[in-house]
Amino acid sequence: MLTGYTDEYFMKQAFNEAEQAYERDEVPVGAVIVAKDRIIARAHNLTETLNDVTAHAEIQAFTAAANHLGGKYLKGCTLFVTLEPCVMCAGASYWAQLDRIVIAARDEKRGFSRIQEDLLHPRTLVQYGIMAEESAALLTRFFQDKRRQQKLK
Repeated sequence: MLTGYTDEYFMKQAFNEAEQAYERDEVPVGAVIVAKDRIIARAHNLTETLNDVTAHAEIQAFTAAANHLGGKYLKGCTLFVTLEPCVMCAGASYWAQLDRIVIAARDEKRGFSRIQEDLLHPRTLVQYGIMAEESAALLTRFFQDKRRQQKLK
């Protein structure tokens, strides 16, 4: 079935979520989960809003997708995320059994691949690089703003 939707289209949707996080003064990471060329979950970081260190975009998206599908396994689904998942989120994706993860920017400090590549489910395919520059630039701008705010205090 050819729908005209591309990985770039879905990553733009994840990036829109990251921009919403930025506007909420959250670390700007966004995620969408796609099943059969349809977005079934949208999320962005909510750790500050919810006062919850586990409220990463990916975790929020997993919960929404599982609720949408009526089950905890996300087989047949693809996660599009603007920043490489941390170890916690990679572990959660293992249990969710995603088919694919499409990652915009690598996270050289906290990304799962820095620790261990095989934290993901063995059947999960990974692709890097779609909108990597835009995602990295949004994160850089966020942390530069934070540093400027700290200097003004």
